[in-house]
Amino acid sequence: MIRSELIQKIADENPHLTQRHVERIVNTVFEEIIEALAKGDRVELRGFGAFSVKARDARVGRNPRTGAAVKVDDKKVPFFKTGKLLRDRLNGK
Repeated sequence: MIRSELIQKIADENPHLTQRHVERIVNTVFEEIIEALAKGDRVELRGFGAFSVKARDARVGRNPRTGAAVKVDDKKVPFFKTGKLLRDRLNGK
């Protein structure tokens, strides 16, 4: 599912909201998650999962084509851990 499909589904299920309002709500939720992660905070959505930021140390990698050593800088990457309810639904419980 892509963002536009999510917006359309929510708009269809809530006829009292216009598509423009639903789009603003969805975009606000995503922006708040992004801003929290950018500050290093953790975002937890009970039953769904938790978003956090993990730090990756600098390392020496390999170019798969040439095999040459390549320096990879340290970086921060987003991480998502599923919640129990989501895990159970995915596994048919």
